[in-house]
Amino acid sequence: MAFSERELLARIIRCEAGGEGDTGMKAVANVVMNRVRVPNGEYRRIGQGSIRNIINQRGQFDCATSVLRGQPNPQTIWANPPEQIHLNIADWAIAGNRLGMTGYALWYFNPFVPNCPGNFPLNRTGFYVVRIGDHCFYNPTTLYYST
Repeated sequence: MAFSERELLARIIRCEAGGEGDTGMKAVANVVMNRVRVPNGEYRRIGQGSIRNIINQRGQFDCATSVLRGQPNPQTIWANPPEQIHLNIADWAIAGNRLGMTGYALWYFNPFVPNCPGNFPLNRTGFYVVRIGDHCFYNPTTLYYST
């Protein structure tokens, strides 16, 4: 049985940011929903308004792959059923709520160092906005919209 989009979002929230508190989990939910709702660019073409398409896009979320860097991934959305808090945050995000500090972030990652790089991903289509917990968040540059 396939998970509903609500449950998929709740699972990615738990897996990607379960230890980051409410703000960190809302920030990750914002990134997913920003990708779903972006008016153009790569995520618009891939996502087509679908949480499922965004989460399943290859190479985007470590928690959505069963093999990571050639090894079985023990931390996946399939191994992390959501709790009520994750479902509540998913509902919050799906309803159109936003976490102002992340803006229109389309990316986040954990650099495993104290400072966040100024641009991400490697093609420099995002610029740094804020760090929440261990994750750095990036808004799209005008270059993103031509991807």
